[in-house]
Amino acid sequence: MGLNRNRKILLVAVVATITIALVIVYQYLIHSESEREITINGAGASFPFPLIDKWIAEYNKLKKNVKINYQSIGSGGGIRQHTEKTVYFAASDAPLTPSQAANASNTLHIPFTIGGVAIIYNLPGVSKGIKFSGEVLADIFMGKISKWNDPKLVELNPNVDLPDKDIIVVHRSDGSGTTFVFTSYLSEVSEEWKANIGRGTVVNWPKGLGGKGNEGVAGLVSQNPYSIGYVEFIYAKKNNIAWGYLKNAAGRFVEPSLESFKAAAAAAAVTLPKGDESWAEVSIIRGVVRNPQAADAYPITSFSYFLVYRELNVLPNMDEYTARQLVEFLWWTIHDGQNYSAELDYVPLPSNVVAHNEETIRMITFNGKQLKG
Repeated sequence: MGLNRNRKILLVAVVATITIALVIVYQYLIHSESEREITINGAGASFPFPLIDKWIAEYNKLKKNVKINYQSIGSGGGIRQHTEKTVYFAASDAPLTPSQAANASNTLHIPFTIGGVAIIYNLPGVSKGIKFSGEVLADIFMGKISKWNDPKLVELNPNVDLPDKDIIVVHRSDGSGTTFVFTSYLSEVSEEWKANIGRGTVVNWPKGLGGKGNEGVAGLVSQNPYSIGYVEFIYAKKNNIAWGYLKNAAGRFVEPSLESFKAAAAAAAVTLPKGDESWAEVSIIRGVVRNPQAADAYPITSFSYFLVYRELNVLPNMDEYTARQLVEFLWWTIHDGQNYSAELDYVPLPSNVVAHNEETIRMITFNGKQLKG
């Protein structure tokens, strides 16, 4: 009788010991997984790079084991690497075209910020504030207006002593979302531009010097007196380059600024498709360029998008833990990350866009398993 009782006590002790050991091992494995160092590679647009760079620095303070690596190679390069599945996420100022979407099926679009393209120039002795209309800009970039003292420019700037100098046009040389945004605007304001050149991340420029990235265009304009170019606004501010005022549909000449980008986004009233649907026709520009009620709006205003696959298992070397960390980073960017937007002259996302993005991020899976509840 006593022997059986001792055996029972021993058995209970063994079971308890094994259970405790299993709990310790499980906690160790969970802890080890949460501390595992990983790198999440992304690439694409230079338009939002200052904001993404800030996000990476701030996010690393929160999760020191998660390294986000983003290469500013232009939207065209980002779309290419996304299609080839060599990065975990891409950024683009241009939504995927139908053919691009077909080559990267199950891509989700997540708009993560709103910014504007500034017209920059280098006119010795002339500060910021040269006035442009859309038609005049199209004529300049087509080469139809070749002198700074052309009558059309003089008419817009009667109080400025414009020089009798050739205009040096500077544009992007790489596949560029900034180019897509700028040429989308020119296509809306000039039928000749739309018919002969059109919009795209790459277009057949009639004339000019090519610079790689927003940094390259800003550098060329800074180095070449009497030049003109286009960059995301923060690059004009950061490099202390003069920028122009642009005539909008209300007839006002509006300066690029956080406030005028906000006004454009509000006036556009863009209807967003679901994250996994086609975004090819989404355009803030189209919503304001002929809207006379948008008196405070700067016309060349656009979303930037994260491009990610709905099913992350399609990416080589992706595992569930890394997939979860990518999703957590995306979630952070559309929430806490928006607090860093205004200081860099990007527009924080409106609440309805945040809610829309939440639904999209909840679509992301790994091996069919939802990663964000």
